[in-house]
Amino acid sequence: MSDPTLAIRSLPTSTLLGLVIGDVAAEAMSGRPLVELFHLHARRPQVCETEADYRAVRILDAARELLTRALSESVQLCDPLDSPEKVRDLLRLRYADLAHEIFAVVLLDAQNRVIADCELFRGTLTQTSVYPREVVKLALEHNAAAVLFAHNHPSGQSDPSQADIRLTETLKQALALVDVRVLDHFIVAGNAAPLSFAERGLI
Repeated sequence: MSDPTLAIRSLPTSTLLGLVIGDVAAEAMSGRPLVELFHLHARRPQVCETEADYRAVRILDAARELLTRALSESVQLCDPLDSPEKVRDLLRLRYADLAHEIFAVVLLDAQNRVIADCELFRGTLTQTSVYPREVVKLALEHNAAAVLFAHNHPSGQSDPSQADIRLTETLKQALALVDVRVLDHFIVAGNAAPLSFAERGLI
């Protein structure tokens, strides 16, 4: 019996879309980038002109959310430091298309396994207010040994600002007082892989 995964991978994109949303809707959406259809970059919300468009977008959004949840479960079963690409993929799926800034915290135990991930603060198009006391409180509530931070740049520019760098250092110092390590801080911006502070030598 042939491998169904290999058979699916050999199909053209238009056929795969047809299997998910139906041939008529797939034909109407032909030519549009998949990163747009699955909201994998920062952009303005799509306006659906017909009921068929609305149904198709809802199905694609559901598929994207299922993939996000599957990645979340996968990250929870492994050491995020051993699988950084899984963490990046999860963060990009969750936050790349948001029109406002968020600040999220991934809480880890002593073996670097994920305890929980929380969207802790929500802001505007260009900024988010982050309160170190609330970050420390969250870490203590979950008995976390370490944390990863993430926030998004709806502008699509991934370079950290001086404010981002200062905030990371402030949080690192505050959490050190309660023996919680800051392992990394990711910036999610558009369709690019999230930027890692650790890889840039900023942690």
